[in-house]
Amino acid sequence: MATRNIAVIVGSLRKESFSRKVANTLIELAPASLHMEIVELRDLPMYNEDDETADPPAAFTAFRERIRQADGILFCTPEYNRSIPGVLKNAIDVGSRPYGKAAWTGKPCAIVSVSPGALGAFGANHHLRQTLPFLQMPALPAEAYLGGIAAKFDGARMTDDSTRAFLQAYVDNFAAWVERHAAR
Repeated sequence: MATRNIAVIVGSLRKESFSRKVANTLIELAPASLHMEIVELRDLPMYNEDDETADPPAAFTAFRERIRQADGILFCTPEYNRSIPGVLKNAIDVGSRPYGKAAWTGKPCAIVSVSPGALGAFGANHHLRQTLPFLQMPALPAEAYLGGIAAKFDGARMTDDSTRAFLQAYVDNFAAWVERHAAR
């Protein structure tokens, strides 16, 4: 089995965000068939179609190329106002342009949403999921909502064994999903 490159998109800019901690836990738990790496969003300018010239912003070009090189995408996101954070929406918009040349097209993906609250960012997970058919991204049908996330870490280390076991099964399932779609 080939090693598949996975772009991990964290929907939070905060260095100590729980979404980033979960992403790092998933990277740690990933099977050898996946090489997972966080693609940073902090330097990605807000999308403006006026910037789509013969020489678009270098950050747009670099981000799109990184997504194109990926064999799959793993989204880890918090919920802001029952939706996805603006930085994540902006990344989706940047990667979907210019029209007809979306970097996301055909990339198998999965979503893990996290929240200190009980619902595990259900709204963000489903809001993001609504955009994926338009982007032609086959999404892993299994859903992952992690509620009460603040109590599951000691610093950067996940200490909750049942959540860790859940994430292990989820990333293993995602690896099979990526392989299934890579074979097409």
